[in-house]
Amino acid sequence: MPAKSAAQQKAAGAALSAKRGDTPKSKLQGPSKSMAESMSEKELEKMASTSRKDKPEHKSDA
Repeated sequence: MPAKSAAQQKAAGAALSAKRGDTPKSKLQGPSKSMAESMSEKELEKMASTSRKDKPEHKSDA
C-alpha cells in the first residue's frame, strides 16, 4: 500500500532501516516503531518507496 503522506513515508523508511539492521530498533519512536513490529519488510519497502511529490506532510482526517 502506498504512503498517504510524507510523514508516513518517512516513518516507513525508518522502520525499514531498523528491520534491515542498518539502524538500531531502540532509536525508533512512535509510528515507525509500531510499523517495524507489525509490517513485513516487503510492505515497508512498498510504503517507503512512495514518491513524496504532491503528498501532504500529514494526512488530514477529514
